[in-house]
Amino acid sequence: MNQPKSVSIQTSLQDNITLLRSFLPIGRSFDLMTRDLLLGKTKAYWIGLNGFCVSELLEKMFGALQGTEGDQTRLPQLSSAGKTSDGAGVSAPNATASNVSAPDVSALHAYVEARVGIAQISYCTDFASVLDKLTSGNSVLFVDGCEEAVILDTRAYHSRSVEEPQLEKMTRGARDGFIEILLTNANLIRRRIRSPHLIFEMHSVGEVGKTDVAIAYLEDRADPKLVQKISEKIDSLRVTALTMGAKSLEELLVKRRFFNPLPSLQMTERPDVAASYLAEGYVLVLVDNTPMVLVLPCTIFHFTQTAEDYYKNPLVGTYLRFIRFLCIPVALLFLPLFFLITAYAPALASSLKLVATELPSKGRLFLYVLIVEFFLALFQYSASLSSDRFSGALSIVGGLLIGDMAVSLHWSTSEVLFYGGVTLLATISVSCVELSDALRLYRMFLILCIFFGGVPGFWIGLGLVFLSILTTPTFGGYSYFWPLLPWNGKALVNLLLRTPTAKAQPSKVWNR
Repeated sequence: MNQPKSVSIQTSLQDNITLLRSFLPIGRSFDLMTRDLLLGKTKAYWIGLNGFCVSELLEKMFGALQGTEGDQTRLPQLSSAGKTSDGAGVSAPNATASNVSAPDVSALHAYVEARVGIAQISYCTDFASVLDKLTSGNSVLFVDGCEEAVILDTRAYHSRSVEEPQLEKMTRGARDGFIEILLTNANLIRRRIRSPHLIFEMHSVGEVGKTDVAIAYLEDRADPKLVQKISEKIDSLRVTALTMGAKSLEELLVKRRFFNPLPSLQMTERPDVAASYLAEGYVLVLVDNTPMVLVLPCTIFHFTQTAEDYYKNPLVGTYLRFIRFLCIPVALLFLPLFFLITAYAPALASSLKLVATELPSKGRLFLYVLIVEFFLALFQYSASLSSDRFSGALSIVGGLLIGDMAVSLHWSTSEVLFYGGVTLLATISVSCVELSDALRLYRMFLILCIFFGGVPGFWIGLGLVFLSILTTPTFGGYSYFWPLLPWNGKALVNLLLRTPTAKAQPSKVWNR
């Protein structure tokens, strides 16, 4: 097929149909619908996508355009003269074929405005815009004698209902969550922030996919330089399509190296969380076909917070927050330290009562730890992919059966299973899934460093882990460790403590 680059819409309807057939697989792709129309004495051609167009709306629109919907005696009739009975640019109903001439643009505009009741109507003069609008779900009307096409917003996307996201469930609070429709997600945010300063800037990413991407921010709170950087970066992307939605866009916005497993951008599926970030001056990026939004700029402290803290009493919320902070070093170091002390300081392990049975050899203990790590990861992965009806029972029964059999077959010990279980609980208690996955990789790396290097290997591995954390990139040149670096005491207190709502209201954008 040809490319519609800078191809203008022709005056002849037949020429436009011929060009359309060269650009689109009309007649070969079942979802392309076409219809020949007669607007008064003027021929027209309509095209749309089956499944995107509302049938009831199309029936009413076709009836109104052809003068068969209701009483049309007072509406202008588009024919060849190009004038209405009142001289407004549309011909009178009794125009004869002897005075035929092509209708002008003003006649087309007046005719469409008088007859079509669709809220969103626009016009374009080139086929590149026509194909862009058509593939996004709009329908297009071509009229003989007019060098403009009418873009009709007759689309309606099929979507699931607004439900609470599985990964961010709360005991209290709102039960709605983002879905795959960008407009619905924008409406969920607009319901919570009814400010005239709230802006949604639309962009398109992907030479083939042409995915809609919206930048959301409060004009009076967000950093204008940050908004400009995001907009320029999105417009400069040269990719085929955002096949994985927001995740693909995240990897394009922030390019990480293989030794940086920590997440560089915060994602949320909750509208209340997204609205709170907007109120604090952050910028959101919404991607069509994705039930989550990106939050920019991002810091490591974002992954230690959850909306659950703010639906609890401030003291209880602070307590829960400190528990999650404690879970991070436990998930990272608990099992590696057990392996280090037991394998290289057995006397200390016995005095600390770390084991209750005979100590295995270093190699066997390393094998036990690897087997437990594998099975714990397998339990967590299978439970996350299974139905809610079976995930709890699957994890409990599978853990009991496999754990008991592993001890009986001497594939592990009860001590290793205990320390591995505590590690798993701490890992899944981390609010961010991406952070818990990164901690698992760091933990496996430390275990390997201990096995091959002993105590010096542990310290070298721990240093490399911290180096990986320190070099984690983020977007826009902002510090990944703000407000710790650079120092901002007031912001740090709000991140570490669950402050009361009256004191937590942001009055301005944090100084970064």
